[in-house]
Amino acid sequence: MELQKMRKKIDLIDYEMLKLLNQRMEYVLRLKKLKSSVTDTDRELEVFQHIRRFSQHLIKPEFSEKIFREIIKESKRLQEQDIKVVGFQGEHGAYSEVAALSYEPALVPIPCVDFVDVFEGVKNNQLDYGIVPVENSLEGAVAQVNDLLIETDLKITGEISIPIHHHLLAIKETDYRDIRVVYSHPQALAQCHGFISRNKLDPRPFYDTAGAAKMLAAKGARSIAAISSALCAELYNLDIIKENIEDHESNKTRFLVLSAEPSKAAGNKCSMIFQTRHEAGALFRVLRIFSDADINLTRIESRPVRKEPGQYAFLLDFLGSDTDAKIRGALEKVKKETAMFKFMGCYKEAVK
Repeated sequence: MELQKMRKKIDLIDYEMLKLLNQRMEYVLRLKKLKSSVTDTDRELEVFQHIRRFSQHLIKPEFSEKIFREIIKESKRLQEQDIKVVGFQGEHGAYSEVAALSYEPALVPIPCVDFVDVFEGVKNNQLDYGIVPVENSLEGAVAQVNDLLIETDLKITGEISIPIHHHLLAIKETDYRDIRVVYSHPQALAQCHGFISRNKLDPRPFYDTAGAAKMLAAKGARSIAAISSALCAELYNLDIIKENIEDHESNKTRFLVLSAEPSKAAGNKCSMIFQTRHEAGALFRVLRIFSDADINLTRIESRPVRKEPGQYAFLLDFLGSDTDAKIRGALEKVKKETAMFKFMGCYKEAVK
């Protein structure tokens, strides 16, 4: 029994080492965007100086150097490849990462603390793309993302809509009857209210659905569970105790793909942001332009402009291509009719 406990502890340490190594490689890929050459001899010497200084107890400096020479070799190999990285908000396993992998499996997802970090990462060329949730079929618009869209100069180059399926996750060999407390993001807890109530579980809000799964894996307690994605179960070595526990099967989230440059591919959907003048009928006149041109609007959202108290901006999506003469003509009329106009991009409409 003692032997098995020791081996399990070693397995956990190995798992944590690999997670940290993967995190290091994510930073390596981001760093690639900021430097002109893959090889940096001075930096490598600095790394080895740190390694020799921090090697202690059972770990000899020679052994540490041997390990890190392989790590640096692999880091260079990754930087030499044409790997595209996409930033998302949350921990690994977040629904935004699920969306990113569904949109383009070849992209390497990079976790960011907040939505603003996704926008800044793309703006500062640390990330090739960003993926952010813009609206949910049950909860409506994601306010923070819409506010950031109003302020950014980034372009929308794609969208994807995915079903949100919540699962009850627990550590391996957990007896479902032992679970008393469940952690997740407040929105996920609300969307699974029926299941939580029926099973008399104590809901505890957490900053992130994936973060709840990560915490659960670290604690290893069998009396708690997390509501998260199936990807979290895979990443954090957890069991799915109950699948699809959401109250409404129609729960979907639409995500936008952001880039510093507009898409070169042909698109059939466009996004724009505008502010009207303070005049009677100003919004009506803008919308009438689309009606007269027989252009189908798919979304219109209003948000207060944070840098201009009392002012509102409108986020509008419509079907059509910016290469179409009819669309170009309508947009020219909108520019003349508005106090502020910003074309966010033309991209391929998500498959529904």
